[in-house]
Amino acid sequence: MIKTELDINSNDNSLFVTVQCNNRCLMCSQPPLNRDDIDLLFERNLAIIESAPFELTDIGITGGEPTLLGDKLFLLIEKVKEKLPEAQIHVLSNGRAFSNRDYVKKLATVGGDRLLLGIPLHSDYLHDHDYIAQAVGSYNETVKGLYNLAEFNIRIELRIVINKINYQRLPQLSNFIYKNLPFVTHISFMGLEDTGYSIKNHERVWIDPIDFQIQLEKAVINLATWGLDVSIFNLPLCSLPSSLHEFARKSISDWKVKYLEECRLCSVKDICCGLFATSKGEYKVTPLLYM
Repeated sequence: MIKTELDINSNDNSLFVTVQCNNRCLMCSQPPLNRDDIDLLFERNLAIIESAPFELTDIGITGGEPTLLGDKLFLLIEKVKEKLPEAQIHVLSNGRAFSNRDYVKKLATVGGDRLLLGIPLHSDYLHDHDYIAQAVGSYNETVKGLYNLAEFNIRIELRIVINKINYQRLPQLSNFIYKNLPFVTHISFMGLEDTGYSIKNHERVWIDPIDFQIQLEKAVINLATWGLDVSIFNLPLCSLPSSLHEFARKSISDWKVKYLEECRLCSVKDICCGLFATSKGEYKVTPLLYM
């Protein structure tokens, strides 16, 4: 969704900067296009920032792949810092461009402690990551980028979108993160939004959340026990074992959340993230009502 203005009352204030991306992730909810849109959207986003509420505390930069803007990304960040002095800036990126140390150094100079980079790591296993990203070499570039970001003290949110390809290795991935990436600020396990490329690749990527409870529980409890900050996004409470409820966040954007008829009777509806209204497939989660 391309926003034309930012709303102080919304939980999703993001600048959409391009439809282009150098990955083709099998479950991407915003399939990339080869469209020359960077300059047009850049000017539009400058105007959006100019008119944004001064009190805004969080703003996202997303796409597509924001680093394809090159130096224009730095200009956009500088504009946000100038006009929205209280806002934290959350950039969603595949992380590959950060394998260039000079690029990261400049990013650190521009963004400082206002930045949080949300970067997906699909698996601890190189071939699974590259297959999910549909980009050979993406794993090595992303991991190198994570180390470069850490060198310059840029905060990192590691994002794991759970799917049929990677769910069995979630415990091994948690161990990999603890041993090799302990510097990340936060780890987010995320439910799949069944739209975009996920529709085309449904049989390859979709798995009922009930079927990965065991692996997710092991991964999350491991990381929490080891002292890392971990959360679960986009998965309703009824799809999670009770041991994981404290990690679940009410996370789905306000413009694309829905609740089933069964949810009406649930006493924890107000703190549950609900379901994606944008998902095209039929929900297979069996509600476990908490009365």
